[in-house]
Amino acid sequence: MLKNYFCNIFLCNGCKHFFIFKVILVQVNPGEAFTIRREDGQFQCITGPAQVPMMSPNGSVPTIYVPPGYAPQVIEDNGVRRVVVVPQAPEFHPGGHTVIHRPPHPPLPGFLPLPAMIPPPPRHIYSPVTGAGDMATQYIPQYHTSQVYGDVGKSQNFVFLQVSDIQARTALLMWSPPSSDIGEDTDKNDIPEVYIYEVMISSTGKDGKYRTVYIGEENKVTVNDLRPATDYHAKVQVEYNCVKGSPSEAESFTTASCEPDVPNLPRITNRTKNSLTLQWKASCDNGSKIHSYLLEWDEGKRNGEFCQCYYGQQKQYRITKLSPAMGYTFRLAAKNDMGMSDFSEEVLYHTSGTAPTTPASPLLINAGVTWLSLQWTKPSGTPSDEGISYILEMEDENSPKYDGDDLTYTVKNLRRSTKYKFRVIAYNSEGKSSPSETVEYITSPDKPGVPSKPTVKGKIHAQSFKITWGKNCSRLHFGSLLFIANLSGNKWDTIYSGATREHVCDRLNPGSSYRLRVYCFGEGGQSTVSDSLLVQTPAVVPGPCQPPRLQGRPRAREIQLRWGPPQVDGGSPITCYGVEMFQAETNEHREVYQGSDVECTVGSLLPGRMYIFRLRAANKAGFGPYSEKCEITTAPGPPDQCNPPQVACRSAACAQVSWEVPVSNGADVTEYRLEWGGVEGCMQMSYCGPGLSCEVKGLLPATIYYCRVQAVNVAGAGPFSEVVACMTPASVPAVVASLRGLSEDEVESPHYSPSTCLAISWDEPCDHGSEILGYSIDFGDKQPITVGKDLTYFIGGLQPDTTYRVRIQALNSIGAGPFSHTVKLKTKPLPPDPPRLECAAYSSQTLKLKWGEGTAKALTDSIQYHLQMEDKNGRFVSLYRGPCHTYKVQRLSESTSYKFCIQACNEAGEGPLSQEYIFTTPKSVPAALKVPRIERINDHTCEITWEVLQPMKGDPVIYCLQVMVGKDSEFKQIYKGPDWSFRYTGLQLNCEYRFRVCAIRQCQEAMGHQDLVGPYSTPVLFISQRTEPPASTNKDTVQTTRTQWSQSDQVCAAVILALFAIFSILIAVIIQYFVIK
Repeated sequence: MLKNYFCNIFLCNGCKHFFIFKVILVQVNPGEAFTIRREDGQFQCITGPAQVPMMSPNGSVPTIYVPPGYAPQVIEDNGVRRVVVVPQAPEFHPGGHTVIHRPPHPPLPGFLPLPAMIPPPPRHIYSPVTGAGDMATQYIPQYHTSQVYGDVGKSQNFVFLQVSDIQARTALLMWSPPSSDIGEDTDKNDIPEVYIYEVMISSTGKDGKYRTVYIGEENKVTVNDLRPATDYHAKVQVEYNCVKGSPSEAESFTTASCEPDVPNLPRITNRTKNSLTLQWKASCDNGSKIHSYLLEWDEGKRNGEFCQCYYGQQKQYRITKLSPAMGYTFRLAAKNDMGMSDFSEEVLYHTSGTAPTTPASPLLINAGVTWLSLQWTKPSGTPSDEGISYILEMEDENSPKYDGDDLTYTVKNLRRSTKYKFRVIAYNSEGKSSPSETVEYITSPDKPGVPSKPTVKGKIHAQSFKITWGKNCSRLHFGSLLFIANLSGNKWDTIYSGATREHVCDRLNPGSSYRLRVYCFGEGGQSTVSDSLLVQTPAVVPGPCQPPRLQGRPRAREIQLRWGPPQVDGGSPITCYGVEMFQAETNEHREVYQGSDVECTVGSLLPGRMYIFRLRAANKAGFGPYSEKCEITTAPGPPDQCNPPQVACRSAACAQVSWEVPVSNGADVTEYRLEWGGVEGCMQMSYCGPGLSCEVKGLLPATIYYCRVQAVNVAGAGPFSEVVACMTPASVPAVVASLRGLSEDEVESPHYSPSTCLAISWDEPCDHGSEILGYSIDFGDKQPITVGKDLTYFIGGLQPDTTYRVRIQALNSIGAGPFSHTVKLKTKPLPPDPPRLECAAYSSQTLKLKWGEGTAKALTDSIQYHLQMEDKNGRFVSLYRGPCHTYKVQRLSESTSYKFCIQACNEAGEGPLSQEYIFTTPKSVPAALKVPRIERINDHTCEITWEVLQPMKGDPVIYCLQVMVGKDSEFKQIYKGPDWSFRYTGLQLNCEYRFRVCAIRQCQEAMGHQDLVGPYSTPVLFISQRTEPPASTNKDTVQTTRTQWSQSDQVCAAVILALFAIFSILIAVIIQYFVIK
C-alpha cells in the first residue's frame, strides 16, 4: 500500500570554478525510498531517512516522478520551496531529467515497503557532464553512501524467529525462509532463491546494543558462549540480492542457571613457619547463590593427590601445624544448588624458613649518561612464593642505593663516563645472606651541551639580518645546525650547517616574524635544541589602493562607498583606511573617514552636487600613497525646513495660518502639509496643497493650539518647521453639563423639606478664558434666580406634589453662556399624620397592637409605619417598620407597663410621632401539671399525688383535684388546698375513676385577693378491683399494690391524629395535581 510521500527541497547557493550552481537537498523521509541512475548506468536505491544533494545549474526544481493518482505540488513557505506529493487525477509526463522514485517492486522481508505502482524511469536520466554547456540541462548527483542497493526481483513475507532448547550457555534459534509471491515472470521460476540471514542477540535490553552471532544461509543456528541466568533478545535480518530488510521483532528468552564459575586462585595473606592464611573472592554464581567452598591441598607430598582442607561458607582459612620452609599446593572450588564448579588452578605456597643463600651478582640492563639500570635474580633454592627483599650497595656510598622487593633498580645522579662498583644482598624474616660478588659498570659519555639562544648581530633589515650563537657552549662539538621557521607555517627549515657560529639570513619577507633555533652534535650525540629566537623584520608602507567605488545609488545627502585592500600590504596587516573628499566648486578637501572597515557612508552632503574622493591605506609603518580620484554626484533631495508659520486668530473659533517658500534643493515644491493639534506631540494634518495659507475653523476659545508646516517635492518630504503655539481669545462660558436633582439622602441641611424645596447640583463648565462669576437658574414662569459660584442650590417656597422644569446657564465678564438641558423635578407630598394605637389582644408575655385609623387620602397612599417602644434606659427603640396594621410584641414580662409610639411615612418623608401609649401585661397563670400518679391503698381507698410548683413571684400556689366517676359527664372537685397529695376513700369495686389536677395562683393585690387558675392536667384512669389474698404467708404485713390504669384514651388520640395527618396529605396532593397544574 502506498504511503503519502513528502519531499522537502531546500535551496542554497554554491560557487566553484567561477560557475554558479544551486544545490537542491532532496529529503527522503523514513519509510520512503529514492532511486536515481548513476553516471555508470546503474540504479542506486537510497532509503530514508537521508538527504540527497543534487546540483542544479539554473536553480530549477527537478521533476519528481510519482505513482499514478498522485502529483507533486510546489509550496513556497518562508523562502523555502517544498514539493509535497498529494493525491490527484493520474497524469504522468515522462522525459524529465531529475530524480525519480523506485520502479514497482514488492516489499522486502522485514523491510518497510517501497512505494508501489510507480512508472519505470526513463533510460537516460543522467549523462556524463563534459562542460558548462552540458550542465545547463543536467542534475549532478552529489549523494555518497556506504551501501548501494541493487534491484529487488522478489517479494518476501516477514520472517518470524523461534527459540528452543535453551540451556545455561547455549540456545537453538530457528526461523523459516520467506515465501515468494505469485505472479513472477515465467523465466525466473527456475532460479533458486538464495537468502542470507544475519542473527543478532543483545543482553542489554530490547533496545540495547546487538551483536552478530551468525551470517549464513541456514535456517537455524545454535548460539554458544551465553551467560547463564541472563535475559537475551534475538533478531534476524534477511538479505536478498544485496538488499537488506529491516530486522524482525525481537524474541526474548532467558538462559538456565548452572554451577558457579571456576573461582580465582586463593591468595596468601599471612605466612609463618607453622601456618598459612589463605583468602579468596567469590566467583560468579550463574543464577544460584553460592552456599559453600571446598579448599583442597596435597599436604606437602607433591604427589598430585589432594584431600579436603576446608569446606564451608567462609572466604578465608588458616592452615596450622605445618613444617617450616616447606611448600604446599592448594586448589579451590565453589558449590551452589546446581552443583560444584571445577577446581581452580593449583597454587604453591611455602612456610617461612632459614635466611636466603648468596645471590648472583647484579647485571647491567642499560647504561645512560647519569644512570645505570641493574637487574638481579633470586637466590637459588628459594621458594617462589617466599617474600625476599634485596639491598643494592655501591662503592664509596655510606647508605645502600636500594632496599626493596623488586629485582631491578636504576641508579641515578651519576657522572658521565665514570666506573661504579655494585653488589647485592638478599634477606628475609630469618636474616641476611652474604653479599654477592662485586661488579663494575661504566656510564655513557654525554652529548654536547645546549647551545645558547641565537642572537641578532647588527641591524635588522626588511629582507635580511645576521645571527650568531654558541659562545657559552660548555662542551666541544663538531658542528652546528641552524633552523628557521616562518610563523605563518609549522615547518622548520635548515638554513646552515657548519663549524662557524654566525650566519646571514637573507631573501626574507618584510614585516614577517621568524623563529630560529640551533643545536650542536659531537661524539656523544646531538645536543638539545636551544631556545628559539623570535625575529620580526620591519614592515614598509602599503602600496596604492584602487579608487573607491559607489555602492548602490547615490542619495541626496549621503553616499555609501566601498573599496578593497591594496595588492601590496608592506609586510604588515592593513590597520586603517583614509578617505579624502573634494568639492568640485570650491576645490576644498577634508578627510571624511578613517577606520579599519572597507566601506563607509559619507553624510552631510548637499543634494545635486559633485564630489571627488580618493583613498589610501595604512599599516603600522604608516600611510601609503593615495589612489586615483573618483567623481560622484549626489541625487536631488527634499526641500529644506520651512520657517515657522504665522498664525492670526480671527475669532475665538477661527484662525488664519500662512508660511513662506523654503529652499527646494533642486526640485520645485509641489505641496505643503500643515499639522494642527491641541497637544504638541499629537498633531494631525489639517491642510495639504500648493497654497501658502490656510484657514482653520472649529476651534475652542481660550485654548492653546500647536502647528507646524512641511514642504514636499518629487524627491520627498522635507523636515517639519519648528512648532508654533497660539491661543484663541476668551469667550462666554460653555454649556453647563451634568445638571441633576439631589435626593433627600444627599442633602444635609436641617431646613430642607422635600415637599416645598428642590435641591440641584451641576458640574462647573469651561470658562473659555474668563472666570465664571455666577449662575442663572430658570425654573418655570418665575423670574430666574442668580446665584454665586457654588455648584449646589436649594430652591424653596415651592408647592407640594408639583413638577418643575429647571435649567441653568453660566455667567462671566463677557456674557452669559447657553442654557443647559432641562431637568424635570417634582416636589414630594406632605408626610401623613400618625394613626391611633390600640391593644387588640394581650397575655402575660405578649401584646398585640393594632393601628390604622387615618384620613381616607393617607390610606390610599403607600404608607409605611414605624412602631417604637421605650427600653429600660428611657429611649425609644424601633420594633417594626412596614405597611402592616398589626404587630405582636413578644418576650415581655408579666404585670409590667410598656410605652409605645408610632409614626407614618411615605415618599414625602416621615410624619410626626404620635402620643405615648401605655399598655400593661397581666399576671401569668400557672403551667399545666403532669399526669398525677395513683397508688392503691386497699379495695376502697387510693392515694393521688401530683407535681409540686414553686411560688410565682411571691404568690402562693394551691391545687384543685377533680374526679369523674363511671360514665358521668362532669368532673367534681374533691380537694382544693396547698398539699401535693390526697387520699380518696369510698371506692366501688369494678368502677372507673378519672382524676385530674390544676394549679391555682393566689395573687395578693391592693384591690383584693384574686385566684388565677391554670390548665388542668391530662386525666388519668383508675379501675378499682378486688385484691387477691396471697397463697401462703408467714408475715402479718399488708402488701400495697400499684394501680393499673389504662391508656385507651391515649391510643385513641394517637389514632385520630394519624388519620387526620393522612387526610391532610391526600388533600394537598389533590390540590397540587388538579388545581396548581
